[in-house]
Amino acid sequence: MNFPVVDLSGKKVGSIDLADEVFAAPVREHLLWEVVKAQLASRRRGTASTKTRGEVRGSTKKIHRQKGTGRARHSSVRAPTFAGGGEVFGPRPRDYSYRPPRKVRRGALISAVSLRARDSRMVIVKDLALPEIKTKALASILEKLGAAQSLIVDDPANLNLVKSARNLRRAKFLAPEGINVYDVLRYEKLILSSPAAKLIEKTLRSESAKRAAGPR
Repeated sequence: MNFPVVDLSGKKVGSIDLADEVFAAPVREHLLWEVVKAQLASRRRGTASTKTRGEVRGSTKKIHRQKGTGRARHSSVRAPTFAGGGEVFGPRPRDYSYRPPRKVRRGALISAVSLRARDSRMVIVKDLALPEIKTKALASILEKLGAAQSLIVDDPANLNLVKSARNLRRAKFLAPEGINVYDVLRYEKLILSSPAAKLIEKTLRSESAKRAAGPR
């Protein structure tokens, strides 16, 4: 599929051919849901914790004798029935993260990129080189591109761009290797440099070729 390429002012300066299997694939919403759910689960800290009756403070002495008082048979004030007692089945520290199969992750990323391309929310810029580190200048460029809220993907060696994007509240920089489904869907626009678009295409197509080849 052919996509227009623009410069930093938003003027069209050429075009680029990208594989349909990566940038014009069918959008599979169930894969998007599955991978975003996994990404958000992996971000959960899982530190919620309650104390059992063996961990709370309190005397272990039996409150009163077992029989003859007419009251319930209690062993200690640490029991869950008392204020300040232990919790029976309260939350404990745990790891919520899980990893979907690679085929699912790849399919979801292709669907996310294809969705942005289909909705004309993907902008391919010939070169994202900035003359200096200046957040205000980058914000002005994004406004010209109509992408104030955007995910910017380029070579991490482009330090002027990386450092200029750090203080932008509505934009985020990622290397092509770090592009992920959650961030692609989170921002309104996806901005790719031409080399980054080619690298994403190469990476996702190579995985497809490996699967097609099968075991040797």
